[in-house]
Amino acid sequence: MTSTAFSPTKKISTFYPPQRTLMGPGPSDTHPRVLSAMARPTLGHLDPVFTDMMEELKSLLRYAFQTTNLMTFPVSGPGSVGMEMCFVNMVSPGDKVIVCRNGVFGSRMIENVQRCGGVAVVVDDNWGEPVDPQKVEDALKQNPDTKIIAFVHAETSTGALSDAKTLCEIAQRYNCMTIVDAVTSLGGSPLLVDEWKIDAIYSGSQKCLSCPPGLSPVSFSDRVIELVKNRKTKVQSWFMDLNLVLGYWGETRTYHHTAPTNALYSLHEALVILYEEGLEHSWARHQRNHEALKAGLETFGTKYLVDEEYRLPQLNSVYIPDGVDEKEVRRRLLAEYNLEIGAGLGDFAGKIWRFGLMGYSSKIDNVMLCLNALETVFSDMGKKVDIGSAQAAAHKVYEENALNAVSVRTS
Repeated sequence: MTSTAFSPTKKISTFYPPQRTLMGPGPSDTHPRVLSAMARPTLGHLDPVFTDMMEELKSLLRYAFQTTNLMTFPVSGPGSVGMEMCFVNMVSPGDKVIVCRNGVFGSRMIENVQRCGGVAVVVDDNWGEPVDPQKVEDALKQNPDTKIIAFVHAETSTGALSDAKTLCEIAQRYNCMTIVDAVTSLGGSPLLVDEWKIDAIYSGSQKCLSCPPGLSPVSFSDRVIELVKNRKTKVQSWFMDLNLVLGYWGETRTYHHTAPTNALYSLHEALVILYEEGLEHSWARHQRNHEALKAGLETFGTKYLVDEEYRLPQLNSVYIPDGVDEKEVRRRLLAEYNLEIGAGLGDFAGKIWRFGLMGYSSKIDNVMLCLNALETVFSDMGKKVDIGSAQAAAHKVYEENALNAVSVRTS
């Protein structure tokens, strides 16, 4: 006889999530082909058919990262695990690491350095601004024993894009290695790992790749592999020790952990979709939809947090218009339109919204849905709006882009 003490207090049945449109800072909408891939028969993680797929997956990730690094693979875990894998393998006790902080995720890098026993030298910039290369170079001059420079390429908390190419060039001049957070930039903004000579980089499956959360693509240069093999102390994490993971994602296929096979099917399919579209076309699509959304939002008098030169097309952070209850707007968008947008974090909580246009979420239908929903909600809440003007402004941008595209093809 079973005890009622362990029984649920309410009737529980199969869970069916509502169909949302995800336009927050992540996750993004999952492509139907990716969802279908996840439902395919489960294979053992050492099955030869599955390991063949793993090789394709590594090749597709090299394309996405624009690298020839052999150690390019997905970590079993979200982007935070990819971040931690970089730090626990590369930072030994006593190592000095310059960490650039211009938002929430730079702060997480500092925490990782400290937990590895390293010494974090923090270079701060205002939230909403990119990392200042001159500040980084000044910090290197003051700390010539620095081993690593770590920075966020695309800061999800603000929508600011930093100049990864210049920051990596500075690191090379001072013989430092680099750790780069590309969680929000991979697939959505230009990212050239080999050309920029990035040493270690990590991302997430749930942003511009439009795959469910739970996998973290990473890539490590030969310099990193050599560093890890010659460490004098053990990597503090068994699960994330590259010396061990190399055996599974390398040629030998030595058992390390039970890989999430169906999740890896989904990432494989997401990367096939990216390859079919082409990286440059994906970058252009994100920019095109950003420009249309921006034109529509500006009809409400909305101002962007980030200057245009450093603005992420896939993560639009805007100040909340005066006289608007920001929580109520988000609640109504979700309740009445099944539309999710993001709130501000940290110092910007209650001050900004974050509109995501990532991967499969970056499309005309979503831009128009969002602008129409905002017009209606704003109007209902007493804010004066010119009904139809936001969508008209967005349509104008799309028309101009289409005409420009035709002009380029016929010239």
